[in-house]
Order: sequence, then C-alpha cells, then structure tokens
Amino acid sequence: MDYQEIRCDLDDQVLVVTLWRPERLNAMTARMAAEILDALERADADDSVRAVVFTGAGRAFCAGADLSAGPGAFSGGAGPAGQVPRDGGGVIALRIFRCLKPVIAAVNGPAVGVGATMTLPMDIRLACPQARFGFVFSRRGLAPEAASSWFLPRVVGISKAAEWVYSGRVFGAEEALEAGLVRAPLEEPGRLLEAARRLAHELCESSSAVSVAVSRQLLWRMLAAPHPMEAHRADSRAIFELGRGPDAAEGIAAFLEKRPPRFTARVSTDLPDVLAGLEDPPYS
Repeated sequence: MDYQEIRCDLDDQVLVVTLWRPERLNAMTARMAAEILDALERADADDSVRAVVFTGAGRAFCAGADLSAGPGAFSGGAGPAGQVPRDGGGVIALRIFRCLKPVIAAVNGPAVGVGATMTLPMDIRLACPQARFGFVFSRRGLAPEAASSWFLPRVVGISKAAEWVYSGRVFGAEEALEAGLVRAPLEEPGRLLEAARRLAHELCESSSAVSVAVSRQLLWRMLAAPHPMEAHRADSRAIFELGRGPDAAEGIAAFLEKRPPRFTARVSTDLPDVLAGLEDPPYS
C-alpha cells in the first residue's frame, strides 16, 4: 500500500508509525485507518520488527475522527446483509490487540476520541507534558468506540473510566499519569520519541521474539478469563511448546554460561499454536 496519511520508519528493529496529517491534527480518516491496519500486518510478518511505536506528526497525536463531513459523519449506511456496520476505531483497536509485537504510544500532543481509544490496547503509553486526553463521545452525542468500554476500565479502573467517559472532558497529562493511563515520567516533546525507542529496546534486546509474542497474547487475553484455570491451561501449553524449542535451550545455556542469549526462533515461522480456544469470536 502507498502510504499517504502515515509514515513508517524502521530503525534498529523498532518500527515508528507516525500519523501524518499535521495540518488536521492527525484526525483519523478511513484512509489513515486502512494504512494503520496495513502497517500492523506488515510489522507482524516482518521478523526484523521487534516493537512498534505510534506517534503523531506536528503538535498533536490524533485529534479524533475527521468531522469535516459535518453532522452526518457517523450516520453511514448498513453493513453487509443489513448488519450493523463495524466501528472503524474498533477494527484498529482489535488489530492492535492481536499484534504479535509490543506496541508503545508516544503521545506528543492532544489525543482525543479515537486518538485516545486507539492507545488503550497498546502495551505502554508515554506522554509529554503538553499531551491532553479526552473520551469526548458524550459531548458528541455518541458512545465510547474502539472497544474502549472493554479496554479503559481494565487500564484505569471502572470509577475513573466512568468519570472520563460520562463527562467527556479533556484532561491533561498529569491527570493521565496519576490515573495510570500513561507511564512515568512525562517526557519533553523533543525527547519523547527517543524515550519510546529506548523503552522498545529494553523490552526486546535480551528477550526471545517468539516468547514475547506468546506472552503478549496471553497477558491481554487473560484479562477477560473467568477463572485462573484458563490461564493455567494456556500457560501449560505455552511452556510445553516453547520448552521444546531452540530459544528455551539457548536461554538456559546463556544463563548457565553467563552470556547474552542469541535467540534464533522467528515469529513468522516458529510461533507455536498455544492459544487454542482463544481465537477472536466472529463479528455479527
């Protein structure tokens, strides 16, 4: 795909995806959404990508959906065979949820509406002091989108999620930090992206890519498990399958020999099927 509304830069195993409509504060369009989905597919398939960082061009992260269509911006037609059409933000959020690589948000300015909700399935959010967040749907006569009614309470708790969603108010980076929406410390804009890159390297430099891919799926999917036995079953499959692989042998050898590990397993070819029964349910 020819990217027009995002930029992708791969450097030292970290893919930086920059939302690129700075003249519109990186407001989300159908084109931008499609490009984000394509970039995530490529990242998962490319073994040279160990982590993904999202940020925005200019002074904003993402100002939400592009509302230039006016009052009819959200009144589209029916989906296939008369079904309710899927929320585009939710398609992005669920694709990030399924990602096999760690995903970090570097929130460099306002992140409102889908600009805020798209960060919720990302593993870690960094922010600069100028960042502002808003789950503003009640002020637009809408409801929370991008599966944020599932993600947001799991990130900050139900009370804080309810406060932010019901009021629709925009709040600053310090409040986001206090509530646990973003990770400390806040970074100045000029150092934000470098901090995100540094964190990405910390997550990946001494870890097995396959282990990280399996671990990410387990951590996110177990948030909704009804009993820890579900985690025990999935963990048992993971330990059994990964324990027979080359990275486990290398990791143990490196520990005993007191040297850095040299992992060779590849996500694209060596990812075991340890998530049986945890597949995404169909949309209908």
